[in-house]
Amino acid sequence: MPNTKDKITKVIENVVSMSKEPLETKEVFEKTLHSLNDVTRSKVMYRLNDLRGQGEIFGKSVGSGKGVWIWWKKRE
Repeated sequence: MPNTKDKITKVIENVVSMSKEPLETKEVFEKTLHSLNDVTRSKVMYRLNDLRGQGEIFGKSVGSGKGVWIWWKKRE
C-alpha cells in the first residue's frame, strides 16, 4: 500500500508543478485520474493538504463555506 500512496503523491505533485496556472481540486483530481485508476477525490484532497503542509505546494480556499481550493507551485 505505501507504493500506491507514493505514486499518487508523485502524480499530484507533477500535475501541480507542470501547470502554468493555479488548479482547482477538481482539475487536479481529473488529471490524476488519467494516470491512476484507483484514486478518489478524498485521496487527492488528503495528498494535496499533506503536500501543502510540507511546503511542497501552495493551496488556498476561495469562496464561502467549504468553497473551492486552488493549488499551485511557486516558480523559482
